Parts: sequence; C-alpha cells; structure tokens
Amino acid sequence: MKLIGMLDSPYVRRVAICLKLLKLDFEHASISVFSTYDQFAQINPVVKAPTLIADNGSTVMDSSVILQYLATLAGPGQRLFPTVPDDALRAARLTGLALAACEKSIQIVYERNLRPVEKQHEPWLERVRAQLLAAYAELEREVAAAALSIEQDQFDAADVTVAVSWRFTQMMLPEIVDKAAYPHLQAFSTLAEDLPVFVDTPAV
Repeated sequence: MKLIGMLDSPYVRRVAICLKLLKLDFEHASISVFSTYDQFAQINPVVKAPTLIADNGSTVMDSSVILQYLATLAGPGQRLFPTVPDDALRAARLTGLALAACEKSIQIVYERNLRPVEKQHEPWLERVRAQLLAAYAELEREVAAAALSIEQDQFDAADVTVAVSWRFTQMMLPEIVDKAAYPHLQAFSTLAEDLPVFVDTPAV
C-alpha cells in the first residue's frame, strides 16, 4: 500500500498513525495538493489528501473511508473501531467533534492564506471560529468526564483523531484556541505526542 499526502495535514497524519498502530506495511509519499498538484493529479485526479493506493492499484480517498478499509484488512481483532455499542457511540462522538474541529481550523487557515484580505468575509470567519471553539469545548467536556487512552497499544481511531486534530489547531491557530482553556485536551495531547508512533509520524 501507498499513502499519498503531507503529514502537515491532520487527515493524512491520522491515517499514517493508524496504519502503524495496525502494523500494516505501507509506503508514504509526501506529495502536496498545492506545490505538486500535477503530480498528485496523476495519482488521483480528484487531488484529495489523503489518498491510499491499495495493493491492487485501486485508489481510496477520505481519511474516514480509508480507516474503514484498513480495519477490514486488520481482521476481527482490529483495534480502530470499538465493537461494544456504548464504546462505539462515544468513539463516534469524539471522532465527529474532532473532525469538525479539523474542518473549521482548515477553513480559517485557507481563508487567511488563500483568499485576498479584501475579500475575506469577517462575519463568516466569526461563525467558523464559534463552531471551532464549540467543538473543542465539547471535546474538553468529554475528556474531562472520561479520560482517553494513555498507552499506545490502547489507542483507537478516535484517540488518534482527537490528538492529531488538537495538534494541528495548536500549530496553526493557537491565538484562537488557547490551550490553557482546555487543560484535559492539552494534557492528553502532550501524552499522545510523546508516544513512539506519534514521534515517528511528526506533524511537520
């Protein structure tokens, strides 16, 4: 298998870490949807990261879709998605909130970096900021109520998604999401980022 995309994308990093947790062999190609657009388009004309090239040559995109496929490769003992209904429900809630935070963070970054200042729409940006903060407020409450895994061999896809989302936002928008206001998320992130699989898959 081959994973296409840059690790500065939380979605690409999410998949890369989960691949390693599942001990699945893969090659990583750091190809950018921006600076190497044409090269990426030759692999996947949709130019969406991450893209996974399966062993039979088929391409799959979208991190959640890719993780669903990887779980099938791992077999009945897969560790990415809980199978007990209550655990699966919490994992789904954590994942949805973390992916929403990712999406809103990226929207702000793109608006700032890709759109001319005179064309940026402040009311829309304010709405996205409110959504971003709401997502992290909910995540903080969830983590405060029930701590996430702290051992690498206990991590599932939800744990990884929360960790990479928080790291991305703190890298790109620390002035909007003050880590001091989210002590449980920050503590979890610190523990996660010190784990070997995270260290081996840096965000930059």
